[in-house]
Amino acid sequence: MRRAGRVVRETLELVRGLVKPGVTTLDLENAAEARIAELGAKPAFKGYHGFPCVLCTSVNSEVVHGIPSANRVLKEGDIVSVDCGAIIDGYFGDAAITVPVGTKIDPRTARLVKVTEASLHAAIAVVRPGATLGDVGQAVQKVVEAEGFSVVRDFVGHGIGSRMHEDPQVPNFGQAGHGMKLRAGMVIAIEPMVNAGKPDVVVLDDGWTAVAADGSMSAHFEHTVAVTATGARVLTE
Repeated sequence: MRRAGRVVRETLELVRGLVKPGVTTLDLENAAEARIAELGAKPAFKGYHGFPCVLCTSVNSEVVHGIPSANRVLKEGDIVSVDCGAIIDGYFGDAAITVPVGTKIDPRTARLVKVTEASLHAAIAVVRPGATLGDVGQAVQKVVEAEGFSVVRDFVGHGIGSRMHEDPQVPNFGQAGHGMKLRAGMVIAIEPMVNAGKPDVVVLDDGWTAVAADGSMSAHFEHTVAVTATGARVLTE
């Protein structure tokens, strides 16, 4: 899983460097597909429940599962969330980043991106044997809501290993001390999805793309995290 995680990280760093005004989300897709193959891995998303691409590219108010397209041209001031998964020898890695497009980002949007990433790191910091899923969710929720943003509740993180999505579900909200206890050997994907407005989402007619119902901006970060005897080991760093 560490090897699969490294492929995901290298692919996302390549894509991050390509994000600029005038680039299409299909350009990002094509670059990612080539890099995953070059690194000797298989894409985890393409064909998964019929999803057509190796990346999810979600722009602005799109929360998750946006489909790359030659018609989706990134513009100055946009943000794009890029979610990527890879498989090596039957084991999965999964991570996501949100990248500003250009340099003229609205200050509130820039803060949304920063806070969402900070909430992921806050959640990782509480991962250890004996901690609960409620501890993880509350860590995200506390950081996000303190800044006046909303945690998406319709989508959650997940266990991951020899399948893309395994038990348990890993919500980005909760009460400390509640829920399943973590134990050494578990691996979970923690992935805060945060809206600048209300938490509600709707799915578009393509059956995949989830958007903030109120049209507000949305950000998404994710890491694959192993629970070890000494705490968290991030497999996608």
